[in-house]
Amino acid sequence: MGRMSQQSSTAPGPDGHSERQGDRSGQRRATVVDVAKRAGVSTATVSRVMNRNYPVSATTRERVEAAMRELGYVVNAHARALAGASGRTVGIIVSELIDPFYAYIARGVEREATDGDRLCLVCCTQGDPQRELAFIELMHERRADAVVLVGGSVEDRAYKAELARRARELDAGGSKLVLCGRPSLGDDVPTVGVEYDNEGGAFAITDHLIRQGHERILYLGGPPGLSTARDRLAGHRRALELRGIARDPELEQPGAFSRAFGYRRMAELLCGGPEFTAVFAANDIVAAGAAQALEEAGVRIPQDMSLVGYDDIPVAQELRPRLTTVRIPLEEMGRQAVRVALNGGDEDDWRAPTTGTLRLGTHIVVRESVAAPMSTPSASGKPRRS
Repeated sequence: MGRMSQQSSTAPGPDGHSERQGDRSGQRRATVVDVAKRAGVSTATVSRVMNRNYPVSATTRERVEAAMRELGYVVNAHARALAGASGRTVGIIVSELIDPFYAYIARGVEREATDGDRLCLVCCTQGDPQRELAFIELMHERRADAVVLVGGSVEDRAYKAELARRARELDAGGSKLVLCGRPSLGDDVPTVGVEYDNEGGAFAITDHLIRQGHERILYLGGPPGLSTARDRLAGHRRALELRGIARDPELEQPGAFSRAFGYRRMAELLCGGPEFTAVFAANDIVAAGAAQALEEAGVRIPQDMSLVGYDDIPVAQELRPRLTTVRIPLEEMGRQAVRVALNGGDEDDWRAPTTGTLRLGTHIVVRESVAAPMSTPSASGKPRRS
């Protein structure tokens, strides 16, 4: 027979606080009742002090906090949230958990939520807008303090109307929908937002290639119906226009934000497609796939072909040569998403107001994947290979 565990168990108490049943020494841990007796107040007052959800006088708060310290009582935020005694939950809804873009934002949300003594719940939609709406409803039922919706959105009127309705329901219940890296739903919809200069980053990286001498730049990847992809393509086109370079539709190759698409489409274009001397991959994952196809075709980076990406996730530094890309402050976006929802911009002047959007900057990270184009293209229109 297996040996019975001697470790202590933890269960949420009636106020949602963790009440240890015992430890390895057999000594009972302090409970909310113990704290209340020591401070000379009710258990409800102790709960108000710990949840910070009801006005309590400074003297009473100090007495309760002193009793907690003397008894060694520690609030368990996760147990409190799961017990349902308080909202004290932040939900984050992402498309894909293993995508570094979403993972780093989620890490920022989780760390900021934990710093605020809140439970963070992560939901994954797999790109399904209906699952997204269902998860928002679930968070509303859990009385989450904030629901952070991450990533680009599809242009669908019915979907946006449903999203706006849920935002109003959250707001009526004292919660807030945070749009993280996606467009506003309109001035009349009670949301807050955190975004980054998506179009500006695409403009800057394209201009960087142009200043190196490239005019035939392939734009690769990005689903055409997604707001993120639309903004990046718009920034790319704007840079070409301002530099007086005619747009060539054949050099715009939209597709999935995936390594498989980058590899497959690049291999196809190398076999028979338009002439180009540089590739702007819509994100670093697409760039990694394109780099593999270029390597297999014997095309050297950057001697024969320049390559840039977007996001600055770890793969950008793992590629050889290391990838020039646009850095997004992903983790900081996650942190700010929680702050603008819960603090309303009252603590610092530069933060977003209760209704509004906070914009974070992007910048180019120059590495070794870009060089001046070769002066003599091959007869097939591809870069000359040595």
